[in-house]
Amino acid sequence: MALALYAPGLGYYANTSRKFGGLPSSGSDFVTAPEMSPLFGRTLAVQLAEALDRTGTDELWEFGAGSGALARELLACLGDRIRRYTIVELSASLRERQRATLQPWPDRVQWASEWPQTVRGVVVGNEVLDAMPVKLLARQGGNWHERGLRVDDGRLAWEDRATELRPPIEPEGAQDYLTEIHPQAEAFVRSLAERLEAGAAFFIDYGFPEAEYYHAQRHMGTLMCHRGHLADPDPLEAPGEKDITAHVNFTGIAVAAQEAGMLTLGYTTQGRFLLNAGLAKLLETALQKERIAAQRLVAEHEMGELFKVIAFHRGPFWDALGFRSGDRTHTL
Repeated sequence: MALALYAPGLGYYANTSRKFGGLPSSGSDFVTAPEMSPLFGRTLAVQLAEALDRTGTDELWEFGAGSGALARELLACLGDRIRRYTIVELSASLRERQRATLQPWPDRVQWASEWPQTVRGVVVGNEVLDAMPVKLLARQGGNWHERGLRVDDGRLAWEDRATELRPPIEPEGAQDYLTEIHPQAEAFVRSLAERLEAGAAFFIDYGFPEAEYYHAQRHMGTLMCHRGHLADPDPLEAPGEKDITAHVNFTGIAVAAQEAGMLTLGYTTQGRFLLNAGLAKLLETALQKERIAAQRLVAEHEMGELFKVIAFHRGPFWDALGFRSGDRTHTL
């Protein structure tokens, strides 16, 4: 998965394909909330402004900024409240797209390709954790195997080998079971916690708490590919030409953060978070076209329920606006 997504010159995020966009005709493969509606970024900006004030910081960090659509809205809404906006982006082609989008702020935006030693500010990651490589585990006949790859006559094929690795909880039942574990995403959060001297971090992604993630009925796992706005479950077909993702185990993310000293500020659905942060008020003055697009952000059958928001903080806890109603931290 790491090679298929990030290998220099060959991986999906290392090539020049468009990736982000609203329609297949644009040459894109999928759409994320910032491209779907500018109201996503404008609503998120309300929560981030509160976080900047509460943590006494003046810098935003965004990991994996995609097309730059979210950064554009945050910079426009927060104005001089942000002294510096740092984008951590591995893809050279996406960096160029972001530079074009963010031309109005040449003195405020900077790019980085690796962690600094210390971070002070508010961190944002929209659909970042789901693109971090996972390990596949398969339970067959009651025994656990790690699923890897071999080459048969020049073609990739699956191969399972016995392993000591286990999911964090044993799925109920004796049936065969395929799932994922997320060591890289958890290591990423630990690294952030070790470097964050003051501030907060907000991650928006699709996924579940641990008890739902490893439910007996979720026996085929969550690994999925996206290409041309179509989804398919075969990452061995056309590697490097499509996105590969897995749902996020938010319990594992929260535990990793806590173990490294960064405590959970809140956890809720995207729909509830956006409504708490004032999306409904923005909709009152929005055009009909904007209202229709924004509905997808909060509707339970669209992004509102499957997508979650989890936030962490370094420093004193506060009752963050986005989690004041419908907080689900107790389910992690």
